Amino acid sequence: MGTTLKNTSDKPVGVIGAGSFGCAMANLLAANSSVLLYARDPEQVSQINQHHENKGIQLSHNIKAINDLEAIANQCDILFPMIPSSGFRDMIQDLSPYLHPYHILIHGTKGLDFSLPKGETLVSHPSLSREEVKTMSEVIKDESVAIRVGCLAGPNLSRELIDGQPAATVVASHFDEVILAGQKLLRSDRFQVYGNTDLIGIELTGVLKNIIAIAAGILSGLGYGENAKGLLISRGVVEMIYLGKALGGNTQAFIGLAGIGDLVATCNSTLSRNYTVGNRLAKGESLEKILETMEETAEGINTVKIAKRFAEHYKVRAPITQMLYKVLFEQLAPEEALQYLMKYPFNSDIDFL
Repeated sequence: MGTTLKNTSDKPVGVIGAGSFGCAMANLLAANSSVLLYARDPEQVSQINQHHENKGIQLSHNIKAINDLEAIANQCDILFPMIPSSGFRDMIQDLSPYLHPYHILIHGTKGLDFSLPKGETLVSHPSLSREEVKTMSEVIKDESVAIRVGCLAGPNLSRELIDGQPAATVVASHFDEVILAGQKLLRSDRFQVYGNTDLIGIELTGVLKNIIAIAAGILSGLGYGENAKGLLISRGVVEMIYLGKALGGNTQAFIGLAGIGDLVATCNSTLSRNYTVGNRLAKGESLEKILETMEETAEGINTVKIAKRFAEHYKVRAPITQMLYKVLFEQLAPEEALQYLMKYPFNSDIDFL
C-alpha cells in the first residue's frame, strides 16, 4: 500500500471523543503525528495519560489525553470529531468559540441530526423534510465558522483497526486540501485512504448502512443463512440509494468502499453494534434491555426513526426501513416483518441506473 507519510507540521492532530472508534483513529494518526485526544471525563483523561490504555484499548505513547476544548482547538489545526450524533451538535456549539476558518474538521460520526419546532418530537412530527435533517458536516457548518470540512466512511470496525488488521477508508470533502490532509495523516502500510468529493453522498452511505446492519443481525438471530443475507444486502443497497438520492447524495457513493464495502463488513460482523442490536432483538430481548447494556451507541436505531419519517415525507420506497421501524418501536415480530418483505411487490431488480 505504499510507505507511511509523516506529518510535516510540528502541531499535533486533535481527536474529539475517546470511544472505541476515536481511540482507533487516534492510534492510526499517532503513527504519523503527535495526537491530542479529547475526553470529557477527567478520570478517563488521567487513565490514558498514566497507563496509555482506555477500556482495554492500548494507546500509542504519541497520544496525550485532554479535556479542554479550547486547548485542543488552539493547539491543533486539524481536528477529527468522533462522537455520537446525539451529542454532536452540542459538542460543536461548545467547540465553536475556539474555531477559526483555518481549521480543518474531518468527522467520523455515522448518524443524522434533526431539528424540529420547539415542543415537537419525532412522534408528534409525522414527517421530516430535507431542511430538517442534517448530516454532521452540515451541523459543523451550521454552528461554526469552519469551512474546510470532511468525513471518514468505510468498513472501519474499531476492534479490527485497533488490532492492526489491514483496512481502508474514504475521506470525503468538497476541498482537495481536506482529502489530501486526511490521506497524509492516516495512510500507512496497513491502512489505505481513498478520496471522494461527494461529501453528502459518502456521509449518507455510512449513516444508512446502519439500518441494513440491524436487519442483517435480525436475520442471523432468526437462524437464516447466506442466501437470505445476500438478498438483504442487495435490496438494502437499492434502498440506501433511493434514500440517499432523496437526501442529496449521488448513486456512485453507494457502490464503492464507503457504501457496499462498509455494508458488507457491518452486515457480517458481531463486532458491529448495529448488527448486535438486531441479533439480540431476534433472540427475544427488548430494545430497552439491549440499550441499557450496550456501552456505546448503535447509531442505526436513531437513523431508522429519521429515515422512516423522511421516506414518508418524500414518498420514497423504503420497505426495509419501514418494517424495521415497526420491529424496533411497535413490537412487530421479526418473523412477521420478514414475511411482509418477502411478499413486497418489487417489479425489477435494479431501476436506479
